Amino acid sequence: MRIANLSGRLALIADGLAVDVERASAGRFSADPQAVYERWEEFRGWAAQAELPEGAAFDLADLGSPAPAPRQLLAIGLNYRDHASESGFAAPEGLPPVFTKFATSITGPVTDVALPEGGHTDWEVELVAVIGTRAENTTEAAAWGHVAGLAVGQDLSERITQLAGSIPQFSLGKSYPGFTPIGPWLVTPDEFENPDDLGLRATIDGEEVQKGRTRDLIFSVPALIAGLSAVVPLLPGDVIFTGTPAGVGLGRDPQRWLKPGEELVSTIEGIGELRQRFTA
Repeated sequence: MRIANLSGRLALIADGLAVDVERASAGRFSADPQAVYERWEEFRGWAAQAELPEGAAFDLADLGSPAPAPRQLLAIGLNYRDHASESGFAAPEGLPPVFTKFATSITGPVTDVALPEGGHTDWEVELVAVIGTRAENTTEAAAWGHVAGLAVGQDLSERITQLAGSIPQFSLGKSYPGFTPIGPWLVTPDEFENPDDLGLRATIDGEEVQKGRTRDLIFSVPALIAGLSAVVPLLPGDVIFTGTPAGVGLGRDPQRWLKPGEELVSTIEGIGELRQRFTA
């Protein structure tokens, strides 16, 4: 199953067409895309049995984030060994660094993003997991059962803000307006042959800058959910950015930053792509 936020309304996506959930369910489920996670199991059961009307074509630019207002957004740093190395850090031995991206930075999959003046804005393609049922002190074996679905995420990062001062400002440097695109929709784990092994890729104006596979995560999605939920109860609709592979601008020699007019395309197999065009 694939669900989307289409012009602020919850939709099911099938064969490239969108079905409005509130209308198809005769009001049983709200049009609010974030509200569905509070009734996730009930919604999954309804969607599996419902006789849906014919879907309608839509513009990808009208899609918002499938989780537009999470109560918690947890982002993971240094969760691929090659990215930790290019960033000048040893691979973490315990749970990797955890920070947040503030919710006001969340957008949909196709956007224009204004680059902060005088900044060094970087790219980080990431697999995003959205929680469907509360997870507290869960095990790795049970973790996938708490996941509503997966999406593509882009952890845009303003490195000057992030690294200024003696203590990094991870959350602020990664939370400028438009710096957290998520989408294009949410894909339930049962859609994948192996949800623990998905290919990631990012290009700038067609040039490949990142390529990796989620099987190389130091902490897999289940391991992250188990580790995080041992400290913080994960709530329905919460978002987890799982980390990025090597290839970011910070780790290059010479370093490279996004420029006005460039287009960044972030892709994960079996899910889809994000497209961000940058302006001054």
